[in-house]
Amino acid sequence: MTLKQLLLSASLTMTTPYVLAGTLVVLDTSEGDITIELNDDKAPISTKNFLHYVDSDFYDGLIFHRVIPNFMIQGGGMTQNMEPRDTSKPIKNESDNGLSNIRGSIAMARTQAPDSATAQFYINTVDNPNLDGRPSKPGYTVFGKVISGMEVVDTISAAETSTNGYFRDVPVKPIVINSAHRSH
Repeated sequence: MTLKQLLLSASLTMTTPYVLAGTLVVLDTSEGDITIELNDDKAPISTKNFLHYVDSDFYDGLIFHRVIPNFMIQGGGMTQNMEPRDTSKPIKNESDNGLSNIRGSIAMARTQAPDSATAQFYINTVDNPNLDGRPSKPGYTVFGKVISGMEVVDTISAAETSTNGYFRDVPVKPIVINSAHRSH
């Protein structure tokens, strides 16, 4: 039975049924698996961009390079040597899509420029509504949520960190994304 079938089956026995609506991606990390459901409808550009990187094995071997307890874990951009990988062009910001930076949501990391997101993403470990977009101020685009493996996210969030060159909040022991793939 596939993960999607298993979750759909389990939803039939829950008080409040949960029906999967988006594409599922599994991040196989050195700390365990994190399964993410992407919101294809509300964040089509970000979802397509993320899946481009997943399908090209871009994330395989990269690390969670920025971990801040009671905030978020960030990955998708650095090797274990803290070297970036070449990315595709930045995408348009979709932070006005109605999705919020709540615990367990996944969003695109970016620079100060709203339309600068490429491959890096983060998973919120607490509610961070201050990162949401507002009519006059673009925020950070949420494009999915963790549906399994939040305990893995919490374990990563508790990792001991230090400074590595000019990078802060880097886990002392690398937390590797062994692979990222669609779940069937």
